[in-house]
Amino acid sequence: MASKSKKAQFDAVKALEQIEDKFEMFQILNEEGEVVNEDAMPEISDEDLQELMRRMVYTRILDQRSISLNRQGRLGFYAPTAGQEASQIASHFALEKEDWILPGYRDVPQIVWHGLPLAQAFLFSRGHFKGNQPPEGVNVLSPQIIIGAQYIQTAGVALGLKKRGKKAVAITYTGDGGSSQGDFYEGINFAGSYAAPAIFVVQNNQFAISTPRDKQTAGKTIAQKAVAAGIPGILVDGMDPLAVYSATLEARNRAVNGEGPSLIETLCYRYGPHTMAGDDPTRYRTSEMDTDWEKKDPLVRFRKFLEGKGLWSEEKENEVIEEAKEDIKQAIKEADGTPKQKVTDFINNMYEELPYNLKEQLEIYKEKESK
Repeated sequence: MASKSKKAQFDAVKALEQIEDKFEMFQILNEEGEVVNEDAMPEISDEDLQELMRRMVYTRILDQRSISLNRQGRLGFYAPTAGQEASQIASHFALEKEDWILPGYRDVPQIVWHGLPLAQAFLFSRGHFKGNQPPEGVNVLSPQIIIGAQYIQTAGVALGLKKRGKKAVAITYTGDGGSSQGDFYEGINFAGSYAAPAIFVVQNNQFAISTPRDKQTAGKTIAQKAVAAGIPGILVDGMDPLAVYSATLEARNRAVNGEGPSLIETLCYRYGPHTMAGDDPTRYRTSEMDTDWEKKDPLVRFRKFLEGKGLWSEEKENEVIEEAKEDIKQAIKEADGTPKQKVTDFINNMYEELPYNLKEQLEIYKEKESK
């Protein structure tokens, strides 16, 4: 018969609450574009502020056109990005060319701004092998379709950078749903154990397809999961470009100084569906929720901030919009002009030296394709 339990000598519940209370949301700009955390303002030039806005506006247009192209049947798989521009573009803005990006499938904008030609991004969407061949010197991997797998890969890439003595980091992204994968925990734990220069970003856009964040975990935040791996974690307003930029820059500085990885949770929202493959967000999101998050739009917030400093105007924004439309027009034309994939391409790309059975098949398909 079990004996009566004595009064606990350690209050585990209180200890958890104390940890969770530490993870307050980091913010610099409020919804009106006003600075509410002057001490946290990053040292960033007016020119860089304008460039960050330019990239965010460009990315919003890229998203709109990509959705349209997908509906026309001119793109394949596509995951909308509107609403996540601050989370994606401002975090990338804190990186250097020598850093490596291991994206999830929603993170095409970051690798485009890192140097992947736009035409190749379109080819990736179409499933063309040339879309997975970044140019020499563009340190990106192809967007990962297997949810969370990029976290383990990032730990490995980061450890490789450390062992080679590189002053660079590996950064990766997933969504709130990805934080429920085993690969997520294995990746941050491994990187923490080896003090690998990695930055792990969780873009908490509230829904993993249709599953709300509060069904993903009992934790109040995803950022607090860093505690278990022994690495720094921070919850950031993912609709605030300056907060995201500052948090990422600080994480990068720690990493290249040998202080190991960081976990960044960006609290944001995707305005569109999970992907264009049939998801209907009206089935699990309310119009009130959409309206509430639209008031936090990162472009509107940053526009107000820059206009207040005399750094942005409607004319500048229209120039960016036209530039983006023209670039997209030329890129899709280039993608359309790329020779279609052939079975022989797949066979030749798979092996350096073909096994005998594939040699036979290669000859068969060469003959078919020549007709």
